[in-house]
Amino acid sequence: MRIVFMGTPEFAVPPLEQLIKSGQFKVVAVYSRPDKPAGRGRLPLPSPVKRAALARGLPVLQPDSLKKPEAVRQLADFSPDFIVVAAFGQILPRPVLDIPPHGCINIHPSLLPRFRGASPVAAAILAGDEFTGVSIMLMEAGLDSGPILAVAQVPVSPQDTTGSLTARLSQVAARMLPEVLLGYARGELIPRPQDETEVTYSRPLTKEEGEIDWRLPAMEIWRRVRAFQPWPGCYTRWRGKQLKIIEAVPLSGEKSAGTGRVVVLDGPGAAFGVGTGAGVLGVVKVQLEGKRDMPAAEFLRGHRQLIGAVLPG
Repeated sequence: MRIVFMGTPEFAVPPLEQLIKSGQFKVVAVYSRPDKPAGRGRLPLPSPVKRAALARGLPVLQPDSLKKPEAVRQLADFSPDFIVVAAFGQILPRPVLDIPPHGCINIHPSLLPRFRGASPVAAAILAGDEFTGVSIMLMEAGLDSGPILAVAQVPVSPQDTTGSLTARLSQVAARMLPEVLLGYARGELIPRPQDETEVTYSRPLTKEEGEIDWRLPAMEIWRRVRAFQPWPGCYTRWRGKQLKIIEAVPLSGEKSAGTGRVVVLDGPGAAFGVGTGAGVLGVVKVQLEGKRDMPAAEFLRGHRQLIGAVLPG
């Protein structure tokens, strides 16, 4: 069975590798987004999917757009039975959707129709959901609106960040994918339409969202710290520098000394806390601008003047 695989970030690598390892599919081409400049030298950086594909000797294509007729013709020349998409980063136009006889299959890290869109993993953490999951669906012209072929539910742990949860969902998706493709090709899976009355959306995250508003409840800030890790990160400012809160814990029963005020904590884990609109946010790990990340207790040993300060926001 001939597969064209489309993906860009690390989330898409395990599903690609699983297709290769299964021995039941021939990945004839891999599509990924064009290389982006990165680092101080602003040199083009290949995506994780591109690196994985090249390491396995697979042809990689990186068109700016799949809307151009020549790009569609080139894709059709691979004669794929399926096109498999995992966080590719481009909307597939109708001429592309019509190429494979078995259709285009998308891997989406949420329990559709909940959290269609760009940032479903972060959205699940922000909402305080106890469970999220992976949906594998047939693609159509709408955004994540196609009928569902398979779903797997995954618990969200209190320690999960978007980074850790995305990695776990990727492994779940990889295990599901081969059987979904084979089952659908054999006519054993019946696509199930999504319930449009239950649709919710997740919007793209912005860098500005990472700045902490200490007027929010500690529980909500804690969810943001987790949801915005690794990007854009949650941060405040102290003495003119950005101070990232890498890891934290909500202390709803702790009495606040005032919104944004830093206090010493005696318990294990969080060395200091910050007053919020409801409760105290215990800080476990931080990173001062230009420095490495470190446990809050270690940071506090070198910056005792932080205690009593009132952080902006």
